[in-house]
Amino acid sequence: MANTEARAFLIVLDSAGVGELPDAHKYGDEGSNTIGNTARVMGGLKMPNMQKLGLGNLTDIKGIDPVEAPQAVICKAKEVGVQKDTVGGHWELMGFPIMKAFATYPNGFSESLHEHFVEVMGTDWLGGYPASGTVIIEELGQKHLESKLPICYTSGDSVFQIACHHDVMSEDELHSFCKKVREEVCIGEDAVARVIARPFVGSKGNFVRTGGRKDFALAPQRDTLLDVLTREGVECRGIGKIGDVFTLRALIKSPHTDNNEQGMKLIAEALKKPDLKGFVFANLNDFDMLWGHRNNPEGYAHGLEEFDKFLPQVLEGLREGDLLIICADHGCDPTDISTDHTREYIPVISLIKGSHASAHLEDLDTFASVGATIAEHFGVSCPGDGTSFYEALL
Repeated sequence: MANTEARAFLIVLDSAGVGELPDAHKYGDEGSNTIGNTARVMGGLKMPNMQKLGLGNLTDIKGIDPVEAPQAVICKAKEVGVQKDTVGGHWELMGFPIMKAFATYPNGFSESLHEHFVEVMGTDWLGGYPASGTVIIEELGQKHLESKLPICYTSGDSVFQIACHHDVMSEDELHSFCKKVREEVCIGEDAVARVIARPFVGSKGNFVRTGGRKDFALAPQRDTLLDVLTREGVECRGIGKIGDVFTLRALIKSPHTDNNEQGMKLIAEALKKPDLKGFVFANLNDFDMLWGHRNNPEGYAHGLEEFDKFLPQVLEGLREGDLLIICADHGCDPTDISTDHTREYIPVISLIKGSHASAHLEDLDTFASVGATIAEHFGVSCPGDGTSFYEALL
């Protein structure tokens, strides 16, 4: 019988990888190490709280030395699934690795997809090729304002992104447009992992994306830990993009966040709620969206240090017996030549308030071991092949 009164918090530092996976060469990601390379080019990081937990023991991080006795149970985890993106990482954390890659378009969208889009949506598009979002709206933004055609583009990930200026489509209109693309265009062989709305404002030479991004992900094709917990009476809540990644399935609620600051505020509020119980699953997306994809190690370093300053609030807000896991979902090395995600190990830093366990475990064979550990905390079985390391936390 599930322990519905227990509490667990999983905080995903989106893209904060700690070194290339053994198969990184297949993805063109040799040498990637998001946190380690960020620290190197910035001359070091100041993260004393994460250092105490053992972050510096997981990879070489300038400014964050290893500690003899980490104040947590630490390890790295491999991604067994074939993706290196948000959907693949989060689904695998919840016990559902993706073993068959979603559609990608390294040379631009196919002609058949283009024709299907025009037929269903009743409009043509601008773009249709892989690009950085900030670059393509600068290139095509004025033409978009004149033609009223949506800007469609992709990346190295399985995504179909649609950018529209507020003067062409309101945020709500763009979200509805993207929802239809998700449900009626990006299907079958073109079933990308995510259709993403990218509203922007401004004028030529000064176009700026707003905080109105919305992801329309595929629903997991089988149960995840969230489904199991919900069936067993454990309340599940998301913070940030979790609701988008899991199509709000098995979540009581999952408020969107505009930035890491807002996400951390919601985490702090959740910790303080006297009647809160169950599982809180949070994603801090600025690391990936603002700094990793934009090759901005300075911003990435600042974000990591800001999270470190926030960490004491998390540790103090935990109640006796609460489970906390801090991890990532993939890499996005801001020092890499490309702007795409990178195929990396993720850090897994775990503790139970009051247990004082300290250990450096062997690498986990799959992200799903994180879900298996959370499942054991609540007394349920996790789908997937993950192996719980809960015993080490006690």
